[in-house]
Amino acid sequence: MILRFRRIFSLLIVLLPLISMAQDYSSYYTELPVPLKQAVAPVIPDNSVQLTDFGAVGDGMTLCTEAFEKAISKLNKLGGGHLNVPQGVWLTGPIALKDNIDLHLDKNAVIYFSPDKSLYVDEDENGRVYACIRASKRKNISITGEGVIDGNGAQWRPVKRSKVSDVEWKRFKSLGGEERDNGSLWYPWNVKGGYPNISEDPVMQEGRRNDLVRFTNCENVLFKGVTFQNSPRFHVHPCNCRNVIADNITIRCPWNAQNGDGLDLSDCQQCLIVNSTVNVGDDGLCMKSGKDKGDKALVNGCSDILIENNVVFHAHGGFVVGSEDITLMRNIVVRKCRFSETDTGLRFKSGIGRGGKTENIYISDVFMTDITDEAIVVQCDYQNLHAGAKAEEFKLPKNPQFVPEFTGIHIENVVCRGCNTAIRMVGIETLDCVHDIELKNVSIVYNKKAREIDDKTTRNIIMENVRLTEDKK
Repeated sequence: MILRFRRIFSLLIVLLPLISMAQDYSSYYTELPVPLKQAVAPVIPDNSVQLTDFGAVGDGMTLCTEAFEKAISKLNKLGGGHLNVPQGVWLTGPIALKDNIDLHLDKNAVIYFSPDKSLYVDEDENGRVYACIRASKRKNISITGEGVIDGNGAQWRPVKRSKVSDVEWKRFKSLGGEERDNGSLWYPWNVKGGYPNISEDPVMQEGRRNDLVRFTNCENVLFKGVTFQNSPRFHVHPCNCRNVIADNITIRCPWNAQNGDGLDLSDCQQCLIVNSTVNVGDDGLCMKSGKDKGDKALVNGCSDILIENNVVFHAHGGFVVGSEDITLMRNIVVRKCRFSETDTGLRFKSGIGRGGKTENIYISDVFMTDITDEAIVVQCDYQNLHAGAKAEEFKLPKNPQFVPEFTGIHIENVVCRGCNTAIRMVGIETLDCVHDIELKNVSIVYNKKAREIDDKTTRNIIMENVRLTEDKK
């Protein structure tokens, strides 16, 4: 009996460091309007290595790609653990995480991704590029700490002339690159410094921009405390992942960064996004679901997602659904958030070929100021335009597939001071795209239009205590 007790006690001593790593997030799941499966923090083994033990030098000049690879390989052999990145500027190529590994950044640590684009080429995927930090089919992975992860995105992103000042335009042109479309676009093509390109054409290279963080088919993911900035494309992008937590992270890039999304959940389930700040060039907190694969679509969808106590500054939308929402989006709760100077506030966008159904989306206690366009907008004619492309006149196909259906949306206790249009909802004639949406206790001060709701293409839009007031200053 005594021997058995000693064995159990010894096992607890071994497991205690692992158990202590798992922060309890259950307190967020109270008074929910719809039941949600709770997100749980991953458990990381209590092993640790220092990046400097593998030859890395944080001088901003020494390439540390191999050091990251060796450190992660060492932890992998130990069954996982923490890779500690100390203060310094750590220049590197792409990083691949493995099971049970935490990438931990000290407060003054900056992981800075190299402008040498040849480092990112995935030879097995026909010239596609690796994300700056990637993981595929992994479990129990995290990025934590107080440091910065910088994607050096200006080396990748095209720039629209209309979105920059004369001074900024001259600075971009001084990098080399190439002007196109009568000087309305600049591509970072022949970048000063002689770094090789990854395509024979700047437009093709534009289509190969990578994400800063892209995790695919992973389980038990945590982002905590870190600043993600200046991505070539999307910043934090879990795809087909389950059990994802983002807590107290900062995502930032220039306001005019092309496709500079903040946090995109693509076909993810059981997610918690809390206490975070987003200030980016495209969508802020965005839900995406499915892509057209010929006659088939990805089938996972977004579900069981709680978004609470976040701040979004500049973005194309504070909270966004779409434009891809082919598979079902259901059981999503957004509450206690603040949006300031976003282009739109609550944005539901999709189009024929990109659309699906929403269900059980509850939004409450959202406070907005100085919204450029609409405070609340639902649109079903969205077109995904690459840099330099022009919008085409919408034409309904004879046999439309993947039709948007925005329904089951409940918006309550929302206040907005300052926007051009308070509420805009437009569907598509002959298709039941926008219906059964409820707005309750909403107060909006607008500058130009109170509401633009198309009665021909929407139905059962319920409004209770909705006050829309023109700002006559």
